[in-house]
Amino acid sequence: MALGKLKKLFSDEDEDTSMSEDEFYNVSEDDALKEADKTGNKMILLEPRAYSESQQIADHLKNRNSVVVNLKRVTSAQAKRIIDFLSGCIYSIGGTMQKIGVGIYLCTPKNVNVQGKISDDNEKQSKNNEEELDW
Repeated sequence: MALGKLKKLFSDEDEDTSMSEDEFYNVSEDDALKEADKTGNKMILLEPRAYSESQQIADHLKNRNSVVVNLKRVTSAQAKRIIDFLSGCIYSIGGTMQKIGVGIYLCTPKNVNVQGKISDDNEKQSKNNEEELDW
């Protein structure tokens, strides 16, 4: 009897609440959006026009959503202030920030795992010039 309880305790016969592959891909767009709202796994795209909009970006990060920030519509001084503010916010929530283009940053909370890295064209050119061999 005790052996039966141990087997039951360590068995993988838990209720399977996951969806089948067919069910996963046949979910309506509305249902998918509702699920994304519950789990906080949305991707938000923002183009701030002033520093005052940086708090909105931080609010999305606090709600565990990823944010792509395009800083091409603000001055360089405002862009620096926004990046400084977001760096502090991201540090406080344990997230990450990656530059994915000129003036474009990916800000992610702790629950999002980002794999890979996008290198800058200027970095590639300087490395290639240093590593060139004369044939």
